[in-house]
Amino acid sequence: MLESILNTTSIYTSIPLGTAMLTIVISFILGGFVSFTYMKTCEKNSYSRNFFLTLVLIPMVIAIIILLIGSNVARAFSLAGAFSIIRFRSAPGDPKDIAYVLFTMAAGLACGVGVYGYAVMFTTVLCILMLLLSFFNIGEKNFSQKLIKITIPEDLDFEGAFDEVFEKFTDSYQLIKVRTIDLGTLYQLDYTVTMHHKTNQKEFLDALRCRNGNLNITLALSADGRE
Repeated sequence: MLESILNTTSIYTSIPLGTAMLTIVISFILGGFVSFTYMKTCEKNSYSRNFFLTLVLIPMVIAIIILLIGSNVARAFSLAGAFSIIRFRSAPGDPKDIAYVLFTMAAGLACGVGVYGYAVMFTTVLCILMLLLSFFNIGEKNFSQKLIKITIPEDLDFEGAFDEVFEKFTDSYQLIKVRTIDLGTLYQLDYTVTMHHKTNQKEFLDALRCRNGNLNITLALSADGRE
């Protein structure tokens, strides 16, 4: 087995120039198609330009690696050893971004092994699916639970003081905590509220300010103060 591996190192695998150029061009086009899909499925101005360019390059890099390795076992082992000493320090990103990276790698692999038709077909189908899922907002939450902290003067009867506002702007609400602040001169009321994503938060807060004398109001993103 060792002898057969050593013998493969002396085998020169020629790569036709036309095949190499076709592989690079197709992988570049597919990478651009995937990058365009990524840009369209992201929220407005929320995508990263660097990540956009990376998605264009990944299919070409993967395709070139596959072309150079071919069926040479020694090259495959050498490549695995080279990658094992590389340390990637990028923090894990959005799960959708990771899916796009795997997507572009699959396109590059398909181009590298020469199955261009399947590469184009799979890329086209998956991009259309991603666009449809984004267009119809599949999986988007229509409701979100938030924590709101309202400061009121000590002479205000807080029981039922904000019920009318909550019934107008929220789907449900619950008073979970009452505590005194500023040496007992003020009260702080903690509510959990379930709001529809179309609720105008400014109008909601303005309505509350009219009831609490324009004292401090804090609206957190979730019940524990985190997204």
